[in-house]
Amino acid sequence: MDDAARHVDAYASALLRIASAEEDPASAADEMYHAAVGLSGSPELIDTLADVRIPGERKQGIINDLLGTHAAGVTVAAMNFLVAAGQSRNLRAIGARVAELGAEAEGEVVAEVTAPSPLDDEQIERLKAALESSTGRRVQVKVAIDPAVVGGLVAKVGDTVLDGSVHHRFAELREQWG
Repeated sequence: MDDAARHVDAYASALLRIASAEEDPASAADEMYHAAVGLSGSPELIDTLADVRIPGERKQGIINDLLGTHAAGVTVAAMNFLVAAGQSRNLRAIGARVAELGAEAEGEVVAEVTAPSPLDDEQIERLKAALESSTGRRVQVKVAIDPAVVGGLVAKVGDTVLDGSVHHRFAELREQWG
């Protein structure tokens, strides 16, 4: 494991320990995952949060403005901690590792699913059943929203990527037609 991976693992482990002290540890870890992935979805935001010329108080204000009314105080504090520790560019990796470690503790694997719009509970349960059937493992589904997917879904379970997005299907058609 290289230094970057060790740092990601250490920060993720720390966040998971913090989440375990909450009333609902699974929900706290899930919220931390979603906050980290959501914040990392904007390259401009990450550039701002990683900019050493911007004072820490200003960065904290940005995080508080973005998450304050949508996330628990522990999640906001965790994201502020990561940014203050210079881990802005690693937010996605740390969030993903929090989810992986939490799932491993439950004997499950994480399926990171990217969809163009939110999925309802029934859709998530059907997706979970299909992924469990195809992987032979118990799965925790984590949904991230990305309008660039256009339609369909992209699911990543470990190193396996299942791309059923409209964007991917168009790319395949373009490739076939030259």
